[in-house]
Amino acid sequence: MLESLSDRLQGVFGGLKSKGRLTPDDIDAAMREVRMALLEADVNYKVVKTFVAKTKERCMGADVLESLTPAQNVVKIVLDELTELLGGTSSRMVLTSRIPNVIMLVGLQGSGKTTAAAKLAYLLKSKGHSPLLVACDTYRPAAADQLETLGSEIGVKVFRGDGAHPVGIAQEGVRFAIDNLRDVVIVDTAGRLQVDEAMMAEAADIKAAVEPDQIFMVVDAMTGQEIVNVASAFAERVDFDGAIVSKMDGDARGGAALSIKAVTGKPIKMIGVSEKLDGGLEDFHPDRMAGRILDLGDLESLFEQAQRNMDQDTLKEGAKKIQKGEFSLDDFLKQLKQIQKLGSMSGILSMIPGMGKYKEQLKDVDLNGKEIRHIEAIILSMTPFIMKTIRPFISSKKQA
Repeated sequence: MLESLSDRLQGVFGGLKSKGRLTPDDIDAAMREVRMALLEADVNYKVVKTFVAKTKERCMGADVLESLTPAQNVVKIVLDELTELLGGTSSRMVLTSRIPNVIMLVGLQGSGKTTAAAKLAYLLKSKGHSPLLVACDTYRPAAADQLETLGSEIGVKVFRGDGAHPVGIAQEGVRFAIDNLRDVVIVDTAGRLQVDEAMMAEAADIKAAVEPDQIFMVVDAMTGQEIVNVASAFAERVDFDGAIVSKMDGDARGGAALSIKAVTGKPIKMIGVSEKLDGGLEDFHPDRMAGRILDLGDLESLFEQAQRNMDQDTLKEGAKKIQKGEFSLDDFLKQLKQIQKLGSMSGILSMIPGMGKYKEQLKDVDLNGKEIRHIEAIILSMTPFIMKTIRPFISSKKQA
């Protein structure tokens, strides 16, 4: 996601770094390139216009034009403005003292609401809560079945009610949660292919009936200019508290993620980073995302991801065996499995500062885990006897 935008912006700044001093004409040319890069990423044109105007005004100041390192100052200004465009500061989901907390998800059909509901339920369960999923989409075929299947995968109860009316199901779901000591209710509402009055009226009725503590609009990251109309309509009728941007691990241009805060004034709360229910939903950090777009890395997220997903005992055990010279192919396989928990190699590299400049050299290198799976298959095809037999040859080759 946003890779093409990142490449374009890095190209712009690379050209500026070759100049000792910058002139107003250099700034004008760079801002034209930035404007084109954002428009190609399908960011709303009004958002682009405001962003470029603010950035250009700051770049024309004496701090840049008279600086000995003007290109670095331009990058810093773009980083600040991009961070502000994405929301400025992190806005995490915080549960209230009400029991049960009611969270309502809204959005268009196909935006990923049902999957986001299950991911959110898993995240809350992992933090010690007892969530309940409520299936209020009575229109899409098998929508409730899909939610129930996802719920069974993560061990979370799904309330379907009688399947007659969404408002009634939502109310009954909250009562069920109270009777069964569930502290969080996640209401999955119906969507449409496009905004219409029936959907908006139903969402407003459910909101009035269950009085949710928080309403999140689920936005498909592939949504481009249309996000303006969609988000504005939901903001007017249900006044949602924040957005969950799904499919951020895809290869779409990502205009929705860059437009949502400027268009609605509502922050991005979370992003979908994988199809997995466990770990597929993460808190959104505007400053970290801006840094990754500008190839400044995101080591903080990488460290958090490693701490959250990797088994620290396995890593320590592997390190001790290496020191003692007892590291086997089985141990090597365990370490590979830990690395795979971090996601694709391309995703890991995107979090390391400055890796963008090596993209050309890495274009023929497998970064999607195919080679790792091949190595895994080779090791798993061996018997313990074969592993023991070939170990002396591996050791002698290392010494040579």
